[in-house]
Amino acid sequence: MSTNSESQPTRYPLLESLLAQKGLSLQGIYKYKDAARIFGASVRTIQQYVRDRKLPCRDLPARGRFLSEDLEAYLKDCRRRGDDEKRAR
Repeated sequence: MSTNSESQPTRYPLLESLLAQKGLSLQGIYKYKDAARIFGASVRTIQQYVRDRKLPCRDLPARGRFLSEDLEAYLKDCRRRGDDEKRAR
């Protein structure tokens, strides 16, 4: 078995693709303003997503609120909701 990092699958494919499109890099912890920049939304919109339980939020060091896995899960869930809405029509 090879331990070459190039053969490893991408851990957060949707998030990493979105970050690449915006010229941003993968981080360990994200703040509200980071999530707003990634999703092209306002901080208030991200706060509303958290209140509506659409986006999971954590109490992390240095005022961090999101991990990469949280943002990846949100992106996957958004795609599913959109697909379900199309099927319902």
